[in-house]
Amino acid sequence: MAKAKSVEQHNEHLVMLEERKVKALEKIANVLDALTLWFEDIDKEEWSNRVQWYLAEYYEKYGNSEDK
Repeated sequence: MAKAKSVEQHNEHLVMLEERKVKALEKIANVLDALTLWFEDIDKEEWSNRVQWYLAEYYEKYGNSEDK
């Protein structure tokens, strides 16, 4: 009888974990959706040089794997 209760608690725990995973994935999807809308709305002409500079800085810091 104790084993049946333990299995039931284990199953409840697995269901709870799956619910948490779904909620986390929904939050991630909402953030990605908001970012997508923001990227679509920015003025690309104005941001072009700035984005190029940030990408160059990122590449200098993390992209040169030969130096490491």
